[in-house]
Amino acid sequence: MLDKVKELLKDIKKRMKQAVSVAQEELSHVKTGRASPALVENVQVEYYGTLVELKQIASITTPDARTILIQPWDKASLKAIEKAIWKSELGFNPAVDSDVIRVAVPPLTEERRREIAKMAKKIAEDAKVAIRNLRREANEEIRKLEKAGEISEDESKHAQAEVQKLTDEHINEIEGLWERKEKEIMEL
Repeated sequence: MLDKVKELLKDIKKRMKQAVSVAQEELSHVKTGRASPALVENVQVEYYGTLVELKQIASITTPDARTILIQPWDKASLKAIEKAIWKSELGFNPAVDSDVIRVAVPPLTEERRREIAKMAKKIAEDAKVAIRNLRREANEEIRKLEKAGEISEDESKHAQAEVQKLTDEHINEIEGLWERKEKEIMEL
């Protein structure tokens, strides 16, 4: 197969992996009723006049399934962190406990679980759409190469089959991510 086709396949594979990574990252921030540092690590905190992510100024741990423990490296930032968590739309009630902040993660109602599962499903669907768009883009490039006479019809069909194989692999990966997240959300 021609170098252009190999390069195209390599590029599409890399971009599909990125789409999966983005979906995985977004799904990690979906609230499940279980405490996780990912729920608060991206909260923007005003720290000495600059907005920074919480994970940049504090250690975030989960001592149990219902508690997030935030330990700022600079004790002066305790109030700013507490305020930022209050202002975020996460619905958490942070409590300052000497030099740490405890965040209790309330259990989710069945209705809320279904809403969150829908949000997670939309993230997965958006990622699948992105992958299908990459497939379409790759196939258009392959057809252009065929029309220009740079590759034969057989090479074009083979390359398009490879693109489809990559598409199926990455969509299955996203399905797996979604199924695990749904199970996690619906778990009591």
